[in-house]
Order: sequence, then C-alpha cells, then structure tokens
Amino acid sequence: MLRFAANLSMLYPEHGFLDRFAAAAHDGFKAVEFMFGYDFPAQDIARAAQDAGVQVVLLNAPPGGQDTSSISNAWANGSRGTACLPGREAEFQNGVLLALEYAQALNCPQIHVLAGVVPPEHQAGSALPLALQTSHAYASTQSALRDKLLSNLRWAAAQAAQAHKTILIEPINGRDIPHYFLNRQADAHAIVHAIGVDNLKVQFDLYHCQIVEGDVLNKLRHYLPSGKVGHIQIAGAPQRHEPDQSELHYPTVFDTLRELQWPGWIGCEYRPVRGSEPGGTSAGLAWMPS
Repeated sequence: MLRFAANLSMLYPEHGFLDRFAAAAHDGFKAVEFMFGYDFPAQDIARAAQDAGVQVVLLNAPPGGQDTSSISNAWANGSRGTACLPGREAEFQNGVLLALEYAQALNCPQIHVLAGVVPPEHQAGSALPLALQTSHAYASTQSALRDKLLSNLRWAAAQAAQAHKTILIEPINGRDIPHYFLNRQADAHAIVHAIGVDNLKVQFDLYHCQIVEGDVLNKLRHYLPSGKVGHIQIAGAPQRHEPDQSELHYPTVFDTLRELQWPGWIGCEYRPVRGSEPGGTSAGLAWMPS
C-alpha cells in the first residue's frame, strides 16, 4: 500500500502552520513533512503532530543563517543551502546541528540538506562566455564546489548517524531554483556512492526529475532497487499543482511504485490549484488512491 505524507509548507495554506497538522489528519494523512519550522519551538511542533496523530517523516535543514533571525529570513533573502559553498562551513554545520535537534524532538527520521546555488561569478549561462564555461578554470570551480559538498555531507552524515537519522540530498530543477548545484538523479547518486555511508540517500522528487530529464518510470526502476532512495515526492508537472494536473500520468507512476514495492513515504509537495481558498487542499485530493 502506498503511503502519502502531506507537505505542510505547501498544503493547507489557509491555516497557520501549527494548525495544518490537524487539517492533514482530518483528510486522512498519517504523516507530514515540511521545509522549515524553525520559527516555532520544536516542542510546539511536536505537540501539534502528537495531538493530530501524525508522524513527521521529513524536514529540511536551514537554507542558511547563523542565528534565529538570519535563519528565519534566509529563504526570503535568496539562500538555498550552503552545503557546496566554500567559506560557509560553520553556517552549514550550525544548520545541520539545529535540524538534528528538531528531528530528535519530532522523532523525524530524515533531514534534507540543500546543496546550494552556484555563486554568481561561477554560474554557467548566457552571461558567461561559452569559452569560459568550458575552460579549465570553470571546470576547476565546479570540482571545488563538488568537493566541498562531499566534505560537508560526510560531516553531516556522521553527525546524523550518532542520532540514528538519515541525510537526504535532492536534485532540483533550475527553473524553480536557478543555478542550483544539483539537478540530475545520476549526479546525486554518484555523490551518495562516493561517500558510501548507509545514512546518506537521495530524495527523489518526480516533479523536478520530469522537468530536468524526464524518463521518470525508467529512473524509478533503475534507482529504487539500489536502496539509495530515501524519500519520494510528487507534484503535477510543469505547474506544480495536484498530481492529476500533470503531464506525468500518476496512476501509472503509482502502479510502478507498487510493482517496485516502494516501502517509504511519498511526500505531496505541491501547490493546490485553489490556493489558500478555505478547503482548497481538501477539495483537490481526488487524485489520491484510496
């Protein structure tokens, strides 16, 4: 049986964050996930989840920031993670340790660590001459960012292992987050393979995969048997609405996941078509298998 987790950063936007747990439970969700809850004490989130009778199965480490204020404002200020960024190691480590504190308090097994955005001076694109994009200097920069990412992930996985938690990395499309360092499934799995620890895995978001590279069903069949996929997320592509508003045929996707006996949670990380209209999320759940 497939198991779905409501993403409370996107679903039930008509409610305050702590009230979304009960709203998800009312619609039959047994689990939830969210991006950042650091504006709320961990014990308040734990109480909301416990009162609603739902399990927290995934949260994100902070996207940046060194203290309460800067962490709260990091996403709004454009930070999309620090794991690949030289010179921000202390910021990265502080964020992972904070995420582990929350994960412990919430009994949450997995933490997604954002790779980060390539610094402007090293971004490939129309603003950068093709000769520079293919130069030794550019390749060296990309290699340095990857090395930093691997170094930070090794440290994060070691810290998480002590708490019996798993670290996840996620390929994200460059349209939603321009110049995000990690875009493709093969690259994420290569990083996981290079580090070679049991508690570092890939967060396979089918929406991002469809936009960047497609061939989603074959990639599920290729990567899920490896045991290196820790979590799956879904949304309709390309608008990121409900899965039945998609160029992907999700009934076939769900059949494939059943065929592969996917044992984990499936995060519903989409923006309801009816937005923050009261009851909008609930009204759009017809796509969900009973």
